[in-house]
Amino acid sequence: MEPMDIIGKSKEDASLPKATMTKIIKEMLPPDVRVARDAQDLLIECCVEFINLISSESNEVCNREEKRTIAPEHVLKALQVLGFGEYIEEVYAAYEQHKMETMQDTLKGGKWSNGAEMTEEEALAEQQRMFAEARARMNGGAIASKQPDTDQSLDS
Repeated sequence: MEPMDIIGKSKEDASLPKATMTKIIKEMLPPDVRVARDAQDLLIECCVEFINLISSESNEVCNREEKRTIAPEHVLKALQVLGFGEYIEEVYAAYEQHKMETMQDTLKGGKWSNGAEMTEEEALAEQQRMFAEARARMNGGAIASKQPDTDQSLDS
C-alpha cells in the first residue's frame, strides 16, 4: 500500500492546507531556520499519514466497543495503543481547551446573540419587550411602543 493510499480518495483529497501547515512549521522553529520546500511537503505528508493512522486505530477501538461514532476517548485510547501514550495528557489538555473555546464562541455568537454583551438588566428588559410583542401578536393587537412620541413637538 502506498503511503497516501486512502480508499476512494486521491492524494489531493487527503491533504492539509499548505499555507496553514507552512505557518505551523515556521511558528515551531527559530526565526533564523529555513525549511526547504521538499521538507515542508514531507512534513505535510507525515501529518496526513499520522492523522490516517490515528483515525484508523480510533475506528478500530470504536468498533471493539460496538459504537458507531468515534468519541474523544477512542482517539486517546488509539494514541495509547499506537505507542503515543506520553502525548495523551497534552492532547487531552488541548482538547479541553478547544471545548472551552468552542463553548465561549457558541455563547458569544449563538442564535440569540447580537455579538454584543448585555447586562442582566438589559437582557431582562429585552425579554420583557419580546414577551409583550408575543402577547400582542397572540391577542391580534398592535404592539404598544414604549418609545416616547417625538413628533408632538413638531405639531405646535
